[in-house]
Amino acid sequence: MEDIEAVGLLQDPVRRRLYEYVAAQGREVGRNEAAEAAGVARTLAAFHLDRLAAAGLLETASRRLTGRSGPGAGRPAKVYRRAAGERGVSLPPRDYRAAASMLAEAAEDARLDAAVQAVARRRGEAARDPSGPCADLDAARALLERRGYEPYLDDDGGPVLRMRNCPFHVLAEEFPPLVCGMNLALLEGLFGDAPELAVRMAARPGLCCVAISKTSED
Repeated sequence: MEDIEAVGLLQDPVRRRLYEYVAAQGREVGRNEAAEAAGVARTLAAFHLDRLAAAGLLETASRRLTGRSGPGAGRPAKVYRRAAGERGVSLPPRDYRAAASMLAEAAEDARLDAAVQAVARRRGEAARDPSGPCADLDAARALLERRGYEPYLDDDGGPVLRMRNCPFHVLAEEFPPLVCGMNLALLEGLFGDAPELAVRMAARPGLCCVAISKTSED
């Protein structure tokens, strides 16, 4: 019931805009910033943000947004970021996560990494964009957005597509070599017909383990 109630909070359009904005930033967001992005008053934004936090969809902290410290720096402000936990609703109740965990454990015990990666690569190939190969990072970003990876362009060290969301996060935490290898193979299959793009393992805390860059800049 808690998951149903939490997801139900997002039916409110203002609340949903606030949640989506905070989630998309990948960092802490203050009330003023969130209110401006959603086009609502700060007091209304604060009310909805706190409701989302109470439901476990957002996490809160306090820090000075001025960047200063000491006397005259102002009071710490309440900030929000997307909660690390997951919410899911299935009616009637289903437990596919438990089934996936058991299958992953069996595959790991049997050392089936190569077989799992082969299946993932075929799935990626089957899901390629029918309009043709992704010729650049913008096209790759659009495709990854549709698949729930929440990609963003990182200019640190050159243009690289990194992803804030791993669709297999729970399993990747439990079986990292197996599931991260599967994810890499899936995306290799998805973008394997695009010679301009390089898909590689590039794990960073809080992000998907895979990154995509231009081949010429690798």
